[in-house]
Amino acid sequence: MDETFALSALALAAVLLALPKARRRLQLSRAKHRSLAGHSRMAKRLAGLIPGYAYDEAQFFASDAAPAAVAAQRSQGFYRLCAVLGERHAKSIAASNEAREGISDLQFTGSYRVPFQYSPFLRQHLKTGSFLQASDGVMVEDLDGQRFYDLTGSYGVNVFGYDFYRSCVDEGIALTHRLGPVLGAYHPCVLENVARLKRISGQDEVSFHMSGTEAVMQAVRLARYHTRRRHLVRFCGAYHGWWEDVQPGPGNPLPPRETYTLQDMAEGSLRVLATRRDIACVLINPLQALHPNKGAPGDSSLLDSGRSAGFDRAAYTAWLQRLREVCTARGIVLIFDEVFMGFRLAAGGAQEYFGVRADMVVYGKTLGGGLPVGVVCGRADLMKRFREDRPADICFARGTFNAHPYVMGAMKVFLDRLESPQLQAVYADLDAVWNARAQRLNAALQAAGLPLRVANLQSIWTVMYTQPSRYNWMLQFYLREQGLALSWVGTGRFIFSLNYSEADFEAVLQRFVAAALAMQREGWWWQDAGLSNKSIRRGILRETLGAKWRELLGGSVS
Repeated sequence: MDETFALSALALAAVLLALPKARRRLQLSRAKHRSLAGHSRMAKRLAGLIPGYAYDEAQFFASDAAPAAVAAQRSQGFYRLCAVLGERHAKSIAASNEAREGISDLQFTGSYRVPFQYSPFLRQHLKTGSFLQASDGVMVEDLDGQRFYDLTGSYGVNVFGYDFYRSCVDEGIALTHRLGPVLGAYHPCVLENVARLKRISGQDEVSFHMSGTEAVMQAVRLARYHTRRRHLVRFCGAYHGWWEDVQPGPGNPLPPRETYTLQDMAEGSLRVLATRRDIACVLINPLQALHPNKGAPGDSSLLDSGRSAGFDRAAYTAWLQRLREVCTARGIVLIFDEVFMGFRLAAGGAQEYFGVRADMVVYGKTLGGGLPVGVVCGRADLMKRFREDRPADICFARGTFNAHPYVMGAMKVFLDRLESPQLQAVYADLDAVWNARAQRLNAALQAAGLPLRVANLQSIWTVMYTQPSRYNWMLQFYLREQGLALSWVGTGRFIFSLNYSEADFEAVLQRFVAAALAMQREGWWWQDAGLSNKSIRRGILRETLGAKWRELLGGSVS
């Protein structure tokens, strides 16, 4: 009896001890977004199970069960587009074909411009160029002399226009030319750069790195070092570079480890932050305000018309304020990753724009004045890399090209100009200017009866589709025909430089509408009463299961 009682007591004690841990685990699970983007392990497992399959010519033009006449209309339009682009951009396409064999990046981006089912047939017939030879104003020029309005934004670097950065680089190299590429020591212009960055960021100290990804790595490492905690929090869909801890799930060969991916703008996430003791830092990418809890929108995943986006400045500001409060209360380092958005929303970046001060801020891209750079700005107690009382306990970070004289020179020119009345005037009424332009384009699309709308966070835009379709990804090629240059993610992200005049924007608007009308005429937005986003997703699921079954059968036979 005593032995039974003792065992029962031990079992009860074990249960009681496990309850808090189980409760925290449940709380963490509830704080994740319900999509696959919020569940890194599950998404990674699922990605490994999805079989590759490709459409033949007949399926390519009628994957939505369109009538034969519509499929023929699409086919005619497709081959017309192939001929036009192939002839117009022959030199650029030839150079790209030659380079693709030796550049793995080109192989990747070429394969993932569109959903994988359509990619092999499209790549076989519809060729595009990846080479340019000139830029000026808001335009770029390919090897054939064809000019495009640039909507790529050079992945966010191009905030003020390519002419601006060309002169920053030229002046920066002239400033530092006598020293040249001497590494390890500093050019005197570093003193001015540090003083200005401290003033802009509101932080105490600065460290220089070679890319935004490296700078984020160092900010997280320092947060872990000083808090003695291991875990970081990122929010569902946010991008912070390509290294393992901030990119759990598909794309990362390793399983998620010390990373919690929580739901953006959610009470459950605040509860997790307020109760756990293992969180070193929280990473914020302000770009997520445009599409909370969603990954960067790209046309490679545009299998239906479910893409959505929308920016609510007041709501996102309130969210950041609450994050600031809980991080302060719990001793969690709040890191603003402004590599992409820094110096675009305001001269003082997202901290100024949203009125929330972080503990550490990471900059990159445009800050280099056209040259590669990453910068961490932070409180003095967080930036220190060693302990006086434990001399062997250090937080090491170095890089051969950190604070390269030419980069520091171009940065100085950039920061000089940032303080000029001319650039300060550019920032005046930015929200009003770009919101009005988005409204103009949406009004033109509605007047033309086109199933398209745009959403924007100032000069960063996303195209959305209002009618169920499996072919929205074709729009990027019609836009190219009209002389609009997009990055490899297609219509998922337009990045306008702030030197776009009203006349420039009007030209883009007219070309955008013309491209959409041509796509509509050639049958890609055929509509049937039975076609819905749900039916499209179900059809893709059936195809995937069928391909998986064939794969399994093939494996068993062999």
